[in-house]
Amino acid sequence: MAASQNSQKEKTVYVCTECGCVHEKWGGKCRECGAWNTLEEEVRAPVSKSLSSVSLKNGKKSISLSIIDRLAASESRISTGISEFDRSLGGGLVSSGVVLLSGEPGIGKSTLLLQIAGKCFDRKILYVSGEESLSQIRLRADRLGIENDKLFIFCETELDVIISEIRELKPDILIVDSIQTMADAGLSSSAGSITQVRQAASAFISEAKSSDIATVLVGHINKDGAIAGPKLLEHMVDAVLSFEGDRSKAYRIVRAVKNRFGSTNEIGMFEMTRSGLSEVSDPSRRLIEDSPRNVSGSCSVCVMEGTRPIIAEVQALVTKSPFPAPRRLANGIDYNRMSLLIAILEKRLGLKFFDRDVYINVTGGMRLDETATDLGIAAAMISSLRNIRFADNLIAIGELGLAGEVRMVSSIEARINEAVRMGFDRIILPFRGLQSLEAVSGKEKLVGVKSIYELVSVITQSGVVENPAGNSDMDKQE
Repeated sequence: MAASQNSQKEKTVYVCTECGCVHEKWGGKCRECGAWNTLEEEVRAPVSKSLSSVSLKNGKKSISLSIIDRLAASESRISTGISEFDRSLGGGLVSSGVVLLSGEPGIGKSTLLLQIAGKCFDRKILYVSGEESLSQIRLRADRLGIENDKLFIFCETELDVIISEIRELKPDILIVDSIQTMADAGLSSSAGSITQVRQAASAFISEAKSSDIATVLVGHINKDGAIAGPKLLEHMVDAVLSFEGDRSKAYRIVRAVKNRFGSTNEIGMFEMTRSGLSEVSDPSRRLIEDSPRNVSGSCSVCVMEGTRPIIAEVQALVTKSPFPAPRRLANGIDYNRMSLLIAILEKRLGLKFFDRDVYINVTGGMRLDETATDLGIAAAMISSLRNIRFADNLIAIGELGLAGEVRMVSSIEARINEAVRMGFDRIILPFRGLQSLEAVSGKEKLVGVKSIYELVSVITQSGVVENPAGNSDMDKQE
């Protein structure tokens, strides 16, 4: 009898972490989205009230849109004191807005947020840590040189205790590190489970909306790179920021994946130093300042990150393969995009890559997903294959089609102005882009190309062809 009563109180279901589909029994594959091994156990209590018995005790009613326009105040932005972080958010934190910051372990999430907390001197900040002790946070603050009388540290993981502290302190900014460590004592599941993460996020979001608290939640990621917990978590918050970078390299990028209050294309760039994260206000100069001189296989490209043009260096190494199946490695660009460009070069120019290893690398840890880099990547591969040394002041901008044509890209004027500012004397771009240019400096530096065939002619004239010993077979490919 007791067992039957317990079964009526609680019910065990299995929820897919990818799509949120509820399963009565555990299975290896989700029937809704088809993902494997994504079902996690969740204990649910029965609903205590029916929908018909719920009364509107809060007195809320629907409001006309015109009235909302008259009553609504303008968005109040809170500057974090770090301009690169504000840029990625579209101008800063928003009162009552909730931001989810995710990234790999050790990438610098806690360091960045502690630096932000230390720079907001005119705001009361509550930093809730469920992963570190007070002494550990104090040591990091000393290393970063942070002293702020309005910064309060609270090391706790129990949700009810944290909510009580928030209501008592009434902070302007709330930082929770991390959401996966918070737990509601009223739930039987452990911290980090789907139920606990959803409950904790709901509680913090509700408190942020009702008390106008700008909130930043730190989120862990799983081995696949996705944010740990239910997919619903990303839909609940107002903005999702991804903290990217290689821990073995100095540069870090904050990229907006979702933003209800601004653009999702802006990024903020940082450099990890001994004293914490420092802003990189001129990414183009920092990324190409160590570019090699008088070597083949290197070409500069320009990508748009929101409204900011950034120049990066693409390096290609094409060498004779000692294996029956040549190796292909792409670091910083999509592997499938590299394969497509190789196929275009083989088909349209008759170049032979079938017996050669191809390695592509983007310096500085940048990730280039824009098709405007096609022309530069192709030029770098041709340069390495034929051993053509480019002039140091050459940059290529454009998209390659399957027929070998060079297609127009967006924001061409902004890209050209950035290239001119960085001192490039020869700018290769789509021919159609020359006709659409109006207010752009340095038109004498522009070279328009219509196809991949014209690209080969331009870069051959712009460089010196060498044929070192052991590579004499390259002459046949010309």
